[in-house]
Amino acid sequence: MVLSDKQTLAELMAAFPRPGLLCWLGLRPQPREPLESVSTATLVTDRGLDGDHRARRAGSKRQVTLIQHEHLVAIEAFCGISVSPGQLRRNLVVSGINLLALKDRRFRIGDALLEGNGLCHPCSRMEENLGLGGYNAMRGHGGITARVLAGATIELGQSVSVSD
Repeated sequence: MVLSDKQTLAELMAAFPRPGLLCWLGLRPQPREPLESVSTATLVTDRGLDGDHRARRAGSKRQVTLIQHEHLVAIEAFCGISVSPGQLRRNLVVSGINLLALKDRRFRIGDALLEGNGLCHPCSRMEENLGLGGYNAMRGHGGITARVLAGATIELGQSVSVSD
């Protein structure tokens, strides 16, 4: 795309400098249990990640949760502690692409097709996992939720890119 003074907002919102990268995967087998870090997982159409407790019912808005790797640094700075992706209770950690720009858009992770459909706000569990102020440390940094439109097996290192 050629840069010009006459680009529309839609054109600006469609331009991404590069694809992102899937850098962490986690499954929540049961509510309130620790996440299991895995290197590969299967996204099931209209359900979520196979083996995750949220995938038991079809049609949920919050089938998969994603957070940006770049935001882990901010959360750590606010909390004053080292933070692991599992503490934040998100399924996928991606780097190199702005997740907020994927809200209300279709995107691919490997062969899977997802649609960002909302912000993933922190919950009160962040106080337990991160300590006093953990909830506020994550505000604005919680990532997004997504629906699975076309399932596939995904693995660490796969590309995360906008699907037109």
